[in-house]
Amino acid sequence: MSRTTARTEIERFNCPVEIPVEVLGGKWKLVLVYHLLSGPQRNGELRRRVPGITQKMLTQQLRELEQDGIVIRTVHHEVPPKVVYSIDPGEARRLRSLTKAMCDWANYWAARTGAIITHPVTGPK
Repeated sequence: MSRTTARTEIERFNCPVEIPVEVLGGKWKLVLVYHLLSGPQRNGELRRRVPGITQKMLTQQLRELEQDGIVIRTVHHEVPPKVVYSIDPGEARRLRSLTKAMCDWANYWAARTGAIITHPVTGPK
């Protein structure tokens, strides 16, 4: 199925873990969700928080998250135009739980293996 259009057909998955991997998988989506859980942000703010992402990839990932109902894109009609991205309020609680669990596991794994987390936290606000 093409990721350039909203999901319009019923998809089948073999196990529940496949769904977050499909919707939130890849290098950047969970990182973007993590940062957006701290509050609405503009494109430039996200670029600063995720320095390794290109503008093209940021735009693509935000569009896909919007199509999947995770992110809300709000355009404020002013000069210059202001676009703000935020997590859909209906998704925020569950995504906070998910990212907190991932942060907890990451901290455990880093301590066990000696990996370094440059900005350690226990989960989104």
